[in-house]
Amino acid sequence: MSNSSVEQSYSLARQRYAELGVNTDSVLQLLEGIPISMQCWQGDDVGGFESVGGLSGGGIMATGNYPGRARNPEELRADAARAMSLIPGKHRFSLHAIYLEHGGKKIERNQLGPEHFQGWMDWAAELGIGLDFNPTFFSHPMAADGFTLASRDEGIRRFWVEHGIACRKIGEAFGRRQKTPCVTNVWIPDGMKDLTIDRKGPRELLQKSLDELFAAPIDRSCNLDAVESKLFGIGSETYVVGSHEFYLGYAVENKKLLCLDAGHFHPTETIADKISSVLLFLEEILLHVSRGVRWDSDHVVILNDDLRAIAEEIVRGGFLDRVHIGLDFFDASINRVAAWVIGVRAMLKALLSALLEPTAKLRELEVQGDFTSRLVLLEEIKTLPFGVVWDYYCHSRNVPVGLKWLEQVKEYERQVLTRR
Repeated sequence: MSNSSVEQSYSLARQRYAELGVNTDSVLQLLEGIPISMQCWQGDDVGGFESVGGLSGGGIMATGNYPGRARNPEELRADAARAMSLIPGKHRFSLHAIYLEHGGKKIERNQLGPEHFQGWMDWAAELGIGLDFNPTFFSHPMAADGFTLASRDEGIRRFWVEHGIACRKIGEAFGRRQKTPCVTNVWIPDGMKDLTIDRKGPRELLQKSLDELFAAPIDRSCNLDAVESKLFGIGSETYVVGSHEFYLGYAVENKKLLCLDAGHFHPTETIADKISSVLLFLEEILLHVSRGVRWDSDHVVILNDDLRAIAEEIVRGGFLDRVHIGLDFFDASINRVAAWVIGVRAMLKALLSALLEPTAKLRELEVQGDFTSRLVLLEEIKTLPFGVVWDYYCHSRNVPVGLKWLEQVKEYERQVLTRR
């Protein structure tokens, strides 16, 4: 589609939306200010750079063997930058602790410091983006029995508390450098594979560990703490210490961000309806947007009903400034750069669709009890030219329109990825 065709089509679409009281120009300006935190672990299959052999075990599994996996920080940064160049807007990059740069020295996880991420901070500054952070509580000898912060072994428990403290300091350094808060998210794999007798004891230990981890004063303008629950994991099918109820209570009592991961609940459960509930009691939350297929499988995010529901809940509730949106998937069966682009663009499309909704009019009809008109209007807007507005957004922000971005990824694959 030519530039003139995109602009002409947008002019007509703008008129259609204006008839419903929606200013598409204002919507696009608002959308441009919403950053999506793109996850580093998509680019290298959750291997990290802690050792040459990468990680093993710990309930984290990327499937597939597509060529071109990033093998070092330089390659991962290049791949991520290429993906971001194909996505409209300015976004963020979420790192795990295992993506350090250690200069060939063995650095234990409880000894990590901002200096081990200096290259990442410099790179982010060059791109003008923000960084987020995640402690890595898995795939380590001190997590071999499946327990970290909830371990009954005091030496192991203390090691992981120290790791969490170190990571909060790294997040604070990120935030101070980039002038926007880094969201540092705590997720642990602790749990039991089979029938569990003492469910209370490990949760008491987890509460104690979190209290110790968060005790060190950190500048909240630089770092925001989040805690993330899970329903089950590989090797913890029966019992997970950090359940949704546990972390909801902890976040409310201790004023932490609650992370809602789209793949961490029952397969028939969606996180969209939870957003307005938890934000009655919390100032802010973190979302990990994923796509589970039959289980917490972390498929690439696509524009499906679940994603639309999440975006609609954020927009309809007026929560854009209280919800931090991050992606969480890792697919090694397709081009990894393309996976990033598909996921972030899908999230942005969902947000755009929600922002183009005549929310005020729909709410007015609902309050009046005119549910007939509400349903009619909801159906009518489904066929409005949303895709035309998206194309114009990409065009006006100098990123490829339609399928043109895939051509650039394929060329990058030929010139860079296949030579690794």
